[in-house]
Amino acid sequence: AAEAPSTTWIGTQTVGLVAGGMLPVRLMEGQSSKLNGVAVHPSWQIALTDPIGAGWWRGSIALGAELAVLGITQPTGAYGIGLTPKLIYTFTSFGPLKPYVEGGGGPLWTNFDGRIPEQGSDFNFLVWGGTGATYDLAARWALNAGGRFSHISNAGTDSQNGGVNYVLPFFGVSAKLF
Repeated sequence: AAEAPSTTWIGTQTVGLVAGGMLPVRLMEGQSSKLNGVAVHPSWQIALTDPIGAGWWRGSIALGAELAVLGITQPTGAYGIGLTPKLIYTFTSFGPLKPYVEGGGGPLWTNFDGRIPEQGSDFNFLVWGGTGATYDLAARWALNAGGRFSHISNAGTDSQNGGVNYVLPFFGVSAKLF
């Protein structure tokens, strides 16, 4: 089911909310903490292109911003809040199902210093990438599900910088504004 030729994507703005449980991932020997908790991500994005390409890879590019709100339950109670710009490529050749790939990164303020051994600073950065799909329920509303890999680090601005990682399986909802 190809996208209708009269459909215009460019300039379409979407707001959304996804949430999920953080699952710890240790990649390096110095990463001893298992970061468990909940992450909530309200977002906004705007389509920069109408669908481009042909075949299954036909898609649209969007730019957006996302708020990251993290509630850590293990290894200790902690939190983080940040803002990350993001880039999204949405595949448009599958009818109401729209798979996508996305990534972003930006500053993250936390209270990790003294609570998470790998991070010696409250000022950190969150870098993430993932994939998912939206399913159009109506002209403006869609369900969203996917997964992300996320890395938190202070980028060497403090002596402790082992970094912490987590995978975030998520579910959510989005609405097209105009």
